Amino acid sequence: MLIVADENIPLLDDFFAGFGEIRRYPGRAIDRACVQDADVLLVRSVTQVDRALLEGSSVRFVGTCTIGTDHLDLGYFAEAGIHWSSAPGCNARGVVDYVLGSLLTLAELDGVALPERTYGVVGAGEVGGRLVAVLRGLGWNVLVCDPPRQAREGGDYVSLEQVLAQCDVISLHTPLTREGEQPTWHLLDAERLAQLRPGAWLINASRGPVVDNQALRGLLRQRDDVQAVLDVWEGEPQVDVALADLCVIATPHIAGYSLDGKQRGTSQIYQAFCAWRGVPEQMQLADLLPQPWLAQLDLRAEANPAWALATVCRAVYDPRRDDADFRRSLSSDPLVQRAAFDGLRKQYPVRREIEGLAVRIGGEGEAPELVQMVRALGGVLV
Repeated sequence: MLIVADENIPLLDDFFAGFGEIRRYPGRAIDRACVQDADVLLVRSVTQVDRALLEGSSVRFVGTCTIGTDHLDLGYFAEAGIHWSSAPGCNARGVVDYVLGSLLTLAELDGVALPERTYGVVGAGEVGGRLVAVLRGLGWNVLVCDPPRQAREGGDYVSLEQVLAQCDVISLHTPLTREGEQPTWHLLDAERLAQLRPGAWLINASRGPVVDNQALRGLLRQRDDVQAVLDVWEGEPQVDVALADLCVIATPHIAGYSLDGKQRGTSQIYQAFCAWRGVPEQMQLADLLPQPWLAQLDLRAEANPAWALATVCRAVYDPRRDDADFRRSLSSDPLVQRAAFDGLRKQYPVRREIEGLAVRIGGEGEAPELVQMVRALGGVLV
């Protein structure tokens, strides 16, 4: 069996070496010649997998070690009898940590208290749903917009217009769709961006084209009260450098790039592959993940809750480091800039997740606010 894979997929040998030969390529370089004789294709989000790539090849299983599937031609897969799998939720917690770190930075710059803001989460799938649970667990006011889920399930959802009118913070977590009743391509266009409340914060860690980048650049030049955090961009790996300069935090599509999330994605595809082959799983992710460098945090019961929140989150991950790395990489030369974007992703440093962090609260008193905070973040009280 020949397995062709994106070279940036971790634990490939651990999970797949026993099934045959593995050939690795840069994700954007995988072409028809690479996959012609392959039986299995394993990718991440940068590889477009469609008829043009696969027709005439031997590929019968496609796995993407990512949440999204907008880079997969699922209609063609069904027509050609190609089995496929994605890794829903694999990096959801990493994105939540990215949003939390961004909120802390925005709050410091604007001098506002995070509990006093109203939050709008657009898209309540694996990522957005977990973010909503964390924010509400902290006791913050959250409105949720997800028209497809509302149509299927009913429930306490609001319209996008309500989010724009009522929310101080808008965090986008929708899939990218171009067709259907409610496409998300340029979901926030010039007209909707103009409706952002005074002092609003906009965070996009979903897909770049969910926001009209040109319209956002124009808005940020006109309104210095609006703050933007962008991890995703139209035309990646090409980035609108002028737009990046206007953002408070700008990063190269790494919001979900925790070590846990990337390895979890490979594990989920391995499980789907074994199910497709009808063979038992021989490997478990728990046996492969290294121990986190931060073993435990100790807090005093009398600690200020706002300080404790920032300390716990930033002890694990602070997106300002990734912002600094990204800004140093930006270049007016498109070829240099594109290579730098992919280079930052390929050489991304080890990063873990807040969920599961051991936290001990010592000293006198019960510290209910600290306990609530730790539990909302997914920490483990010890």
